[in-house]
Amino acid sequence: MAYFVVFGTDKEGVIDKRLETRPVHRQYLRDHGMEGLKVIIGGPTIDKSAEQMNGTMLVVEADTLQQVETFVANDPYCKGGVFETLLIRPWNWGLGRPEELHKD
Repeated sequence: MAYFVVFGTDKEGVIDKRLETRPVHRQYLRDHGMEGLKVIIGGPTIDKSAEQMNGTMLVVEADTLQQVETFVANDPYCKGGVFETLLIRPWNWGLGRPEELHKD
């Protein structure tokens, strides 16, 4: 298994579409039905005023980059045309690894 970071940046003027799609997007992150893929952390990025969502950041655990690409392509935000740009990169988790956070 490997980690991947996903950055989606919204198109201008799609906040209404984002808000409309958000419940389905959030459910998809939890119940995507892809074997061996797990969203570890995620949330919206926000604008400089810290008042409005303007993108998405996820850390995903998966076997391959292709698996993450398929997962993201089926995300309701992607299918709904919310993102202007999308970046997926393999990522080495350093500080605060999940196994360190759950030590007894």
